[in-house]
Amino acid sequence: MESLKGKTVLVTGSSRGIGAATANFLAGQGMRVAITYGRSKEHAERVFADLPGDGHLMIPFNVADESSIKDGFSKVMAEFGELSGLVNNAGITRDQLLLRMKESEFDEVIDTNLKGVFHCTKLAIKVMMKARTGSIVNITSVIGQVGGPGQSNYAASKAGVEAFSKSIAQEVGSRKIRVNCVAPGFITTDMTDELPEAIKEHYVSLVPLQTMGEPLDVAQSVAFLLSDESKYITGQTISVNGGMYM
Repeated sequence: MESLKGKTVLVTGSSRGIGAATANFLAGQGMRVAITYGRSKEHAERVFADLPGDGHLMIPFNVADESSIKDGFSKVMAEFGELSGLVNNAGITRDQLLLRMKESEFDEVIDTNLKGVFHCTKLAIKVMMKARTGSIVNITSVIGQVGGPGQSNYAASKAGVEAFSKSIAQEVGSRKIRVNCVAPGFITTDMTDELPEAIKEHYVSLVPLQTMGEPLDVAQSVAFLLSDESKYITGQTISVNGGMYM
């Protein structure tokens, strides 16, 4: 995508899975990419080494810690001098049935998946408002749209991100800043690779296209929403789920 060349982007949670694929694809489109990691520095180093092009940045970044987020943004601005795009991808799961769920398990997911998006988006918008341009893409989930047993905390966090995104899109649209979401379905990642075959087969049976998606499928949708090809799209969610609505 020609319109992405020379632009800068911060991708949270980019040491593996969807985040890593997104960072690599965006770099391949000519963007300067800041990748982040929490506890997976070795994974991040491998992702960083494989990024096409040059001028990229790798930083520690804990989206559940406001001070870590502020430090990370300071490093991005010191290196890039501006920020064209933000991809809020970092997230965690702490699956448990509600009657067994600890308050800490609920809070940890909300603090990371929802509050982390709040802090990152707020800082990005401060930068983008000065430039009067920018695009923010938040990675949500089909679970935030339809729910899932044992995932009330995760579903609440992702549904919250979608509603948050619609609201912020209305707040900043006049400054030519766009805010959208990509909601993946069942995507092949390290986590899904560890699932028993029977469970994977069950989920695939729920997908009309009868296959799991690839991280690249999500990355390409993210790139579209960051690019000028989507310049009249904001406050929306693109579902990348093979038609799966459980």
